[in-house]
Amino acid sequence: MEKPPTGGFLFLLYYFAEWQQENLKNVWGKEVIKVGIVGGTGYTGIELLRLLAQHPQVELHAITSRADAGMPVSQMFPSLRGQVNIAFSLPEEARLDQCDIVFFATPNGIAMQHARGLLDAGVRIIDLAADFRIQNVQVWEKWYGMSHACPDLIPEAVYGLPEMNRENIRQARLVANPGCYPTAVQLGFLPLLEEGVIDCSSLIADAKSGVSGAGRKAEVNILFSEAADNFRAYGVPGHRHLPEIRQGLASMARQEVGLTFVPHLTPMIRGIHATLYARIHQDTDLQALYEKRYANEAFVDVLPAGSHPETRTVRGGNCCRIAVHRPQQGNTVVVLSIIDNLVKGAAGQAVQNMNIMFGLPESTALTGIPLLP
Repeated sequence: MEKPPTGGFLFLLYYFAEWQQENLKNVWGKEVIKVGIVGGTGYTGIELLRLLAQHPQVELHAITSRADAGMPVSQMFPSLRGQVNIAFSLPEEARLDQCDIVFFATPNGIAMQHARGLLDAGVRIIDLAADFRIQNVQVWEKWYGMSHACPDLIPEAVYGLPEMNRENIRQARLVANPGCYPTAVQLGFLPLLEEGVIDCSSLIADAKSGVSGAGRKAEVNILFSEAADNFRAYGVPGHRHLPEIRQGLASMARQEVGLTFVPHLTPMIRGIHATLYARIHQDTDLQALYEKRYANEAFVDVLPAGSHPETRTVRGGNCCRIAVHRPQQGNTVVVLSIIDNLVKGAAGQAVQNMNIMFGLPESTALTGIPLLP
C-alpha cells in the first residue's frame, strides 16, 4: 500500500480524497459502476456513450462490436474524442461477466441469448431492445417472429418506465427499457388512466418520429432522398410497439384498453410527437390532474394550459414535455407528449434506470439542457 504524506497541504489533500471516496461508497454503496455495452455502434449506443462518459460514477469497461473490433470508439464517433478512450472489442473477449451492469443496445433477439449467463454471474442487465418488454411470450413471439430463448426470465424482468415502476426498478436484476413510442404514449395517458376519467375502450395515439428511430442502417425508405421533404404513416395494420403500449396502458387502467396506434415517419433526425385522444366520462380539472401527478418527476414537464410543445425543445434531453387540452370544453381530451426518441425514448431512460438500480441520484449525468436550434 502506498504510504500517505506525513504533513502539510498534501496530507490534507490525501485524506480529503480518502474521505470523499469513502463518503461516496457509503452513500451509493459502490465507488465505481463498471459498465459494459453490447452493440455500441448504433444511434442508441452512441447516446449511451455520450451520457455515460459524463457520469461521475461510471467506468466504461467494454463496448462490443464484431464488425469493428479493435477500432477506437472515437474513430467511429469523433464527437467522443477525449471523452471515450477505449476500442470496440469482440463480445467473447470483453469479459462482460466482470461488469456490474451491461446495457444491450442491440437488435431484438440478442439480449435474450446472453441474459442468463450474465445474471448467473451477478451482472445486472438493461435491455434497450424488446426481448423482455412483453410479459406474454406467445404475444411476443407473434409480433417479433422468433422463439424466445429464455421465457422463464420474462416474469422477472421489470418494465423500465420509472414514473410507473420506480420501486420495482430499484431491486431489479433485469430491466426491459421501454420503446420510444411507448414512452411518449404511456406518459401522456398515465394520469388519465390512473384516475379513471376517460373511456378506455377507444384510445387513439397518433405519433410521429424522426428518422433516427429506424436505427443506423442502410434501408431505402430512410435514405435522405426518400425521407426528406416527405411525411408518411406506416404500420397502420399493426406495429410492434402496439402490444407493449397496450400492456402498459392496461396496467395503468387496471383493465383492458382499446387502442388505435398509428406511427408516422417525419423528415427530421430526432424527436417523437405523440398526439393522444380520449373521451372524458368524468368531469375533472385536467391541468391540475397532470400537474399533481408529475409534480415530483424530474423528467416530465407539464406545460402551462394552452401550450403546444415542440420536438426541438427536448433535443438531446431526457425530458418528456406534456400539454393537455380540452377543445371547446367538449368531451374529448387531447394530450400532446414529446420526447427525444434517442434519450428519454432509449439511452437516457436506460441511464435513469441504472441510477435507480444503484441508488444514485436519478438525474446523475442527465441534467444536460436540450439543444436549440
